[in-house]
Amino acid sequence: MAKKPLFDVDALWQLERLGAPSLSPDGAQAVVSLARYDMEKNKGSSTLSLLSTLGGEPRTLTSCGEKDGAPLWSPKGDLIAFMARREQEGAKDEETQLYVIPPDGGEARRVSSVATGVEAFKWFPDGKRIAFISWVWPGLKGAAAQAKALQAFKDRKTSGYVTSEALYRYWDHHIPMGRVAHLHVLDIATGRTRDLFEGSDFELTRAEQSANSFDISPDGKRIVFSYDPQPEQRLDHCHALAEVELRSGEIRTLLRDEAWDFTAPVYSHAGQHLAFLASHQGLKHTMPNQLAVLDTAGHWAVLSEHWDHEVAAPLLWDEDDLGLLFCAEDRGRRHLWRFDVKTGGAFVLFRGGHAASFALEAGTIVVNHDGVQHPARISVLESEGDEEGLGAVWRRIESVNDKLLAQYAFGKEEEVWFKGANDEQVQMWLIYPPGFNARRKYPLMHVIHGGPHTAFGDSWHWRWNHQAFAAQGYVVACVNYHGSSSFGHAFLDSITQRWGELELQDVEAATTLLLKKPWADKQRVFATGGSYGGYMVAWMNGHVKPGRYQAYVCHAGCYDWQAMFADDAYTWHAKELGAWYWDDPAKVASQSPHAFAQHMQTPTLVIHGALDYRVPDAQGLAYYNTLKARGVDARLLWFPDENHWVLKPRNSKLWYGEFFGWLKQYDKKR
Repeated sequence: MAKKPLFDVDALWQLERLGAPSLSPDGAQAVVSLARYDMEKNKGSSTLSLLSTLGGEPRTLTSCGEKDGAPLWSPKGDLIAFMARREQEGAKDEETQLYVIPPDGGEARRVSSVATGVEAFKWFPDGKRIAFISWVWPGLKGAAAQAKALQAFKDRKTSGYVTSEALYRYWDHHIPMGRVAHLHVLDIATGRTRDLFEGSDFELTRAEQSANSFDISPDGKRIVFSYDPQPEQRLDHCHALAEVELRSGEIRTLLRDEAWDFTAPVYSHAGQHLAFLASHQGLKHTMPNQLAVLDTAGHWAVLSEHWDHEVAAPLLWDEDDLGLLFCAEDRGRRHLWRFDVKTGGAFVLFRGGHAASFALEAGTIVVNHDGVQHPARISVLESEGDEEGLGAVWRRIESVNDKLLAQYAFGKEEEVWFKGANDEQVQMWLIYPPGFNARRKYPLMHVIHGGPHTAFGDSWHWRWNHQAFAAQGYVVACVNYHGSSSFGHAFLDSITQRWGELELQDVEAATTLLLKKPWADKQRVFATGGSYGGYMVAWMNGHVKPGRYQAYVCHAGCYDWQAMFADDAYTWHAKELGAWYWDDPAKVASQSPHAFAQHMQTPTLVIHGALDYRVPDAQGLAYYNTLKARGVDARLLWFPDENHWVLKPRNSKLWYGEFFGWLKQYDKKR
């Protein structure tokens, strides 16, 4: 039998990527976006595909556009709306617009011509209108004025960004200068639009506005939305809930509390209750999002108060309004849950792996899910199991990527628990090389996750792919150190204002445990990480005795907490570190890798992108320069056109090449 080739970066970028599903009103079909990438052209494209939940072959719905995405079935089932930039009838979209297409085929039709573009949208229940988000100049009235202002902005002869705002850039982009996110209504038949916030001071969040930011009432007369009620917008502000009456244009605040953050509102089918996420920020900034409900009398309550999990948007009412569906993590996995509003019990519907997204219509549930062994798949629920999700029967309704994946050998994964910091149990995932033989010696590679309040799970990672790492012969260790999500709030909050301490104990305990394995080669141990994982690698370089790890890889790592004040999340620094750097510089420095540079001796590959505003690239450059100045062997991979992540196919291939090349240089047996 011929030996299967190694799974590598080229194979990774040949895989097709399935988006979130949307179900037809009868539940018989799901529409999904399907993204593909071309390594030679160094670009991607996406189309829409129809999947039958009853059985049958998938059918391509669109093929003319390059970026057809975010499809959503109309309530009547006669149209599918999606966002795209296309050229139609001699007009080329300069900004993303809305298109509709009949599910039985035909030509897609542009239904919006919004100069400032479309960010996210939802159908009205009548299927005749769509609510959408667009960034506009708040002082202007009418679509014509907005279009004129946008053209003037594009025609300007200067390039400077001028602002007096506290929040002016986010992750990898600047907030559109002088503009805010408003809700609009589009009439499908006429193309006419209406700005619901025009003439008011209301705006949606400037950070993560999406279709989860608002919802339309079942009668189509009102829209509820989440917003920052403070005069100056900031990332760490608490959001309130407000509602706009479509006929009168009146906007009223439904719920506001200085100590609580309210987001992701959604109406029940009967319209008598509003479900939303509530986080008690007045108690602590690390408090999780919990499930809450507001009634028509203005009374609200947290339903999941005694359920130590973080609830993720979107929320979806069950069809009888007696329960809510959502995704939530649990011990390194992400499940689809149903929460019973009467009993307060949460029950697993789909057990991950990693449940990424889902849809429910006419009693049919579909879920987009992935795992260490495979990228996203779409499955439909055949029959429910017990309260733990055991015994549930799910059936796949597509076979995307199966032929390609079958060509490669994949490594097995194992969940391991060990005693870490505070004598508490800590979870670690191990991914073994294909054909692993415990009688042989293998190098060990830590892959340290970012966040820090996230977790490595049984999931498929498109950028730091476990299988691509393991295929190179490494046993890959992913430790869910103290501070990680999905293990309860106390575990997550334990590192606050003492960064580096417990996490390092966990990683070191894992290394000690693994080096006792007969297959572990003590002379071939490496640690890599991105974002907070990059911080941990830099922290280890100043705190771990040289020689324990042969080399490090630091991608987009935090290095100097005082200089990190240039990031987009600077308003959280004092909460996380315990002080502003000007009030207690010693406390901040005690958690900063740069303060321990005198101990750094381990060779390090430093990777950073110039468009990274969460961890500005000066962090990586300062770390690299420090190592060079100290005479420590270091290599720099800097991308002028990438952000916190590496998203372009060719750049990703270079990333993997440099990554493995650096480790190979310090692998004494290669």
